[in-house]
Amino acid sequence: MLNIGGDINSDQGLKKLDEYLAARSYIEGYTPSQSDIVLYGALKNVPTKYSHALRWYNHIKSYQSEKDKLPGVKKSLQDFGVTGSGAGAKTAAKKDDDDDDIDLFGSDDEVDEEADKAREERLKAYAEKKSKKPGPIAKSNVVLDVKPWDDETDMKAMEDRVRSIEMDGLKWGASKLVPLAYGIRKLQIVCVVEDDKVSIEELSEKIEAFEDFVQSVDVAAFQKI
Repeated sequence: MLNIGGDINSDQGLKKLDEYLAARSYIEGYTPSQSDIVLYGALKNVPTKYSHALRWYNHIKSYQSEKDKLPGVKKSLQDFGVTGSGAGAKTAAKKDDDDDDIDLFGSDDEVDEEADKAREERLKAYAEKKSKKPGPIAKSNVVLDVKPWDDETDMKAMEDRVRSIEMDGLKWGASKLVPLAYGIRKLQIVCVVEDDKVSIEELSEKIEAFEDFVQSVDVAAFQKI
């Protein structure tokens, strides 16, 4: 398990994070989790010299809109050995939240929370009702061209990173290496996506987040199924 052993924003902390992520895509397991979100939130920024940590940081950044839905138990920064400014900021934020909860004169917060909860339940019920309606699921067969930086790029590792991306409605298919020029080859990989669930633009951004391997992503072919 990752143990920063100090301030995650210090050179020593960033170096440990970078070394840990050199052979991993995520903090725990093979998919984004609450552990990634906790450490991402403690970081101020990641210098480019920590390439593995920066690749991970940019990748987790793309999940911020859905961070509460990611799996896993939300651990504390101390569980990862984070102390100093990263853990302090977290503690201070929690203390401020606790202070805000103390309301000697009463407030409308509870009313607002109940209204928000009721609205969320109505939206959830509507979404469930809509999902049960019969109808064909629109899908597309997409061929992506994933271009590496140069002929020294580990193409097997690059493909592994691409296939590590998991999205509801996404299924990876066959792949092959296609020559470009000067000994450089591109990865041509097939995927089937459910149109209502998967945005090709978002998928391309997730692939390009693997900055150590991927230079660019292009759509080579797109066909409705």
